[in-house]
Amino acid sequence: MKKRKLTYRFHDPNPAVATAGYILNILIEANQNKVQQAIQAAADMANATGKGENKGCPA
Repeated sequence: MKKRKLTYRFHDPNPAVATAGYILNILIEANQNKVQQAIQAAADMANATGKGENKGCPA
């Protein structure tokens, strides 16, 4: 039996910038927990080394 090659074609009437923005929003939403954990880990390391202090800046 011969194996068939799948071919996908998408018709997108939107401009490329709008499509890229939409895909970016989906990826950010899908990886939101990972991003939050990475930001928290970086903040924890900065606080541990004393570089994360906001002197004179309101929280």
